[in-house]
Amino acid sequence: MKKDTRWVGLDVHAETISAAVAEASGEVKSLGTVANRPEAIRSLMRRLGKPESLRACYEAGPTGFTLYWQLTSMGIRCDVVAPTLIPKKAGDRVKTDRRDAEKLARFHRSGELTAVWVPDAHHEAMRDLVRAREAAMTDRLRARHRLQKFLLRHGRRAPTGMAAWGSKHVGWLRSQHFEQGAQEAAFVDYMAEVDHARDRVERLETAIDVAVLELPAPMRAVIEGLQVLRGVAKVVAATIVSELGTLTRFQKARHLMGYSGLVPSEHSSGDRTKRGGITKTGNAHLRRVLMEAAWTYKSRPLVGKRLRKRQQGQNERLKEIAWDAQLRLNRTYRRMLAKGKPSQKVVTAVARELIGFVWAIGVQIERQFASNTGTSAAA
Repeated sequence: MKKDTRWVGLDVHAETISAAVAEASGEVKSLGTVANRPEAIRSLMRRLGKPESLRACYEAGPTGFTLYWQLTSMGIRCDVVAPTLIPKKAGDRVKTDRRDAEKLARFHRSGELTAVWVPDAHHEAMRDLVRAREAAMTDRLRARHRLQKFLLRHGRRAPTGMAAWGSKHVGWLRSQHFEQGAQEAAFVDYMAEVDHARDRVERLETAIDVAVLELPAPMRAVIEGLQVLRGVAKVVAATIVSELGTLTRFQKARHLMGYSGLVPSEHSSGDRTKRGGITKTGNAHLRRVLMEAAWTYKSRPLVGKRLRKRQQGQNERLKEIAWDAQLRLNRTYRRMLAKGKPSQKVVTAVARELIGFVWAIGVQIERQFASNTGTSAAA
């Protein structure tokens, strides 16, 4: 530790930033509040000393990584830390921006903060796009539910045997009419919202197809390679890569499992060991797509038409990993279900093992690119 190093804690909000500095000598002092504007931040950092002597940090949150990129462009080392992993005293009941900034500076100096992965421009752009599509899917589901509840209140039910939201079902919906003008207006509006939500999802999925083609070759190769797995089509693969970044930054598959939050929580003391539900730490978007993909492994191992098409032109070793995944995960599903485990818990266990196969495929592709270019796989 250099004697002139200063640790800067930043409590960041949309309009303001509360700052504090921890000196190497031990003193921690508040620097007050500045506007969350580039010029104000630049002025604050210049007052604190040379860029190479500063170590800044702030919590990950809705303000994103703009501050991180500004500070690093100034030559200041900056960490974006995980809010849920910041130590907290059990009896501490006072929370202010000033105290939060001081706490960040103090813990940063002692090395007790956990930094999160900061995506580069390509990963962040793809992440924004797949999350926009996820939001559109949620809005579409809500629009459909509103329409269905409206029709149910008036005793309108689709004929039995008709697939929900298929072409016949949509045709039946469009044939509905109401005598009361107010109800007809409400129905037309509900239908218009459903159509709008459908078009929005389709538009974003088309944008994802285009965006994948414009990605750097290593990132695009991992997205294509992951699609050899059952249940992992393009949108799921793009979500995994955009949320995780390079998979070689995880030394082992179980590290990635822990990062996903799909591992059981544990509270043990002495001879007593108690395990509970999954930790749900880490990335919720990643867990969601893994859970969706895991449901496909309840069916017997099979390479269907769509999966065969996705596997065309892929490395034979990747296909072998994908087949091993089908055999193992289907066996896990059947074994746990036979023991009487609830299906949701079974699928969670399958998703946890599935991410191990995701890691194996991603690491192999990234290492292959690294060996071809002579660079580090984790770079």
